[in-house]
Amino acid sequence: MSESVYPLIDLRAAALPLPQPSEASLLGTALHDVHARPLHDLRISVTDRCNFRCSYCMPKEVFNNDYAYLPHKDLLSFEEITRVAKNFVALGVRKIRLTGGEPLLRKNIEILVEQLASLSTPDGTPLDLTLTTNGSLLERKAQSLKDAGLQRVTVSLDGLDDAVFRRMNDVDFPVRDVLRGIERAQHVGLGPVKVNMVVKKGTNEQEIVPMARHFRGSGVRLRFIEYMDVGATNGWRMDEVLPSAEVLELLQQEWLMVALEHSASGETAQRWGYANAAGLHDKEAGEIGLISSVTQAFCGDCNRARLSTEGRLYLCLFAGQGYDLRQLLREQSLNDEQLRAQVDAIWRQRSDRYSQMRSQAPAGSAPARRVEMSYIGG
Repeated sequence: MSESVYPLIDLRAAALPLPQPSEASLLGTALHDVHARPLHDLRISVTDRCNFRCSYCMPKEVFNNDYAYLPHKDLLSFEEITRVAKNFVALGVRKIRLTGGEPLLRKNIEILVEQLASLSTPDGTPLDLTLTTNGSLLERKAQSLKDAGLQRVTVSLDGLDDAVFRRMNDVDFPVRDVLRGIERAQHVGLGPVKVNMVVKKGTNEQEIVPMARHFRGSGVRLRFIEYMDVGATNGWRMDEVLPSAEVLELLQQEWLMVALEHSASGETAQRWGYANAAGLHDKEAGEIGLISSVTQAFCGDCNRARLSTEGRLYLCLFAGQGYDLRQLLREQSLNDEQLRAQVDAIWRQRSDRYSQMRSQAPAGSAPARRVEMSYIGG
């Protein structure tokens, strides 16, 4: 059996040159990128560390005891994150998601949640403030997160079978503890809770129907995600992708499903509801989502930006480099107006559409350079 090779490129040292603010940026005209996509969501990675070693994100072969994580001094402080977020909100962001690594490993994360929860849009509307977690610390943290102002959580869970789950997280963590965290989050009001299952062909596709059966009627919104080619360390192969269409076929063998409308512009998941005998959506039974980032690119209305834990701004989940906002905060000491003009200029020149380009690329062409999921968050 041949050994797997995990090419590792440290993208943390490289940054894209900052564009000059345009007249449109300085005048505050409506903000859209070159494909007319607005800026609506900001995903903030608060740590590059995680206590799981999932093969599709942080395989042990790379993220071992010798791996050099970012030193604390390089991380954006909570005050810096909040300042950046405030200015993104002024530019149109309405939803902020905290991610990682595992964000609940960041010490005193509740303080950051409280600071972000105090922000509001120019018309006074509260932000949609959410967090993605592997669930390992959720049972003990759920109440304090809710008290700090967090609205919802999304939990990554790749199977209910304990042996499968332990094998996928690769640290022998039991599935029951994650399920208790989900129950606790529901109990304290961090809902509707979403559960994300990455489906890797040959590894956990047998868990699709049991997961759906477990969460059907529970109030939890289960979403199935195609195994994605994020970064280079996960050893991604197309033959390990189970298309969402096949996931849906498996579910339709068990239940009558009905297609639902998107709940918001730029939503990545195709929604399907469990149907009643009349063929209508049974809201008590709930719904599932299909995220088809490999087989059905959704770049066309992508409205998300991503901020790394050290302050790099990435305009695509599959980007190779980001813009150094930390330097603007610490070395250039830009005021808020100047910072907004700079971010505005960055977004206006955004042309990223990696998933669409991937699908159009000739067979056998070299893959694009991409940032690691553990560094930028999902």
